[in-house]
Amino acid sequence: MSILVIADVLDDAVLSSTHNTIAAARQLSRFTNTDVHLLVAGHQLETAVESAASSGVDKVLLADAAHLADRGAENLAAVVLGLSQSGYSHLLFGANNFGKNVAPRVAAKLDVAQFSDVVAVKGEAVFDRPIYAGNIMATVEAFDSIKVLTVRSTAFPAGTEACNASPVEPCVVPEDRFMSRVTSRQAAVSDRPDLSSAPIVVSGGRGLGSKDNYTTLLEPLADKLGAALGASRAAVDAGYASNERQVGQTGKIVAPDIYVAVGLSGAIQHLAGMRDSRIIVAINSDKDAPIFGVANYGLVADLFDVVPQWLTST
Repeated sequence: MSILVIADVLDDAVLSSTHNTIAAARQLSRFTNTDVHLLVAGHQLETAVESAASSGVDKVLLADAAHLADRGAENLAAVVLGLSQSGYSHLLFGANNFGKNVAPRVAAKLDVAQFSDVVAVKGEAVFDRPIYAGNIMATVEAFDSIKVLTVRSTAFPAGTEACNASPVEPCVVPEDRFMSRVTSRQAAVSDRPDLSSAPIVVSGGRGLGSKDNYTTLLEPLADKLGAALGASRAAVDAGYASNERQVGQTGKIVAPDIYVAVGLSGAIQHLAGMRDSRIIVAINSDKDAPIFGVANYGLVADLFDVVPQWLTST
């Protein structure tokens, strides 16, 4: 029995969250004493396969077909389900939009439980996962013969050591299910670091008051710090920032070295997405704001006074 990690692939690149999932699989393999394999599925994946082969897994499985290019859940799940009959005890996905899309279908088709947002591996079938917006850590045990997991990337640092190239083996690709198709993709293009992996994140909340304030205050601050831009759900819902910048329980989970929260109250749903940050800096005019309960450095002040001072300082 081996462990299978399903790579998150976009165009011809393996996304960084995949390496965190591999790190979790490696921890799991110490309990199971089995190999870790990586499935790379998509179309025309030369660069992705080269990257996957040097990611520290024992084998790379390649599923290359035109109908896998859009990463649809139905077709990708069919590939994973076919491989699941080849002796895999664990199927690991990243706890991101891709994993949340495909993993539930795989678990349902296998008629097994899915364990989401795993943050620690305690044994072959014992895992830790947060519940109640991260306020409680639950230790859960999986009794199914095949365990389907989604792994929170911020909890498993990716390895940085150089690895020898792993063998690449093509796998059987089921025919197109013709159940859904992607008609277009729209992605924001930015020179700033990716929010999910940036070492510094600047996030704004409803306290900014408007989209113009978000743009004129936070964007220059992020540029000055070399940071990614984030936002609370309230700010996203108010139209201050786009959805891909949302941090929190229903957005992205981040754990940067420095997290700067500007005008954020610190609702538990937001804290669930950033409380693992190494250093949290908060600016809020309300001294009783919940964000100060998790902040390493808190400044009770008007953000419209503080942020311009930061921007003009050397």
